[in-house]
Amino acid sequence: MRPPCEIIVWYVIPSIRSELAKELLKLGMKQKGISELLDITQPAVSQYISDKRGHEIKFDEKTQNMIQIFARELMEQRLEQVDIIRRMCGICQNVKAEEIVCGLHKEKDKISVSCNACMGSKSDADMDYSI
Repeated sequence: MRPPCEIIVWYVIPSIRSELAKELLKLGMKQKGISELLDITQPAVSQYISDKRGHEIKFDEKTQNMIQIFARELMEQRLEQVDIIRRMCGICQNVKAEEIVCGLHKEKDKISVSCNACMGSKSDADMDYSI
């Protein structure tokens, strides 16, 4: 079984990038500018925009709104590097809270038991690793 973070890397982040690229395109940015802003290649932007990549998840209204605001802030160059990281992590946390990651995890890894790996009450830092 893959850990939830692998599901995020393979499905959630590409879907967020896809929606961001589409929003930035709507705001008038060219693919080259989007690629530079998101620190990805121009062919990746093209694939995101054409739904050849990052189309696995349809986000709820709240997540979509977060992505739209993020796109406007990026377009207006109002964010520092640390703010960009915070926005991206905030969107990911919202996706986890909406249990989208759990649904994908169950679907992709065919998990049939109840799992709370990414929503558990005990953080990794609190776990006892003594031998």
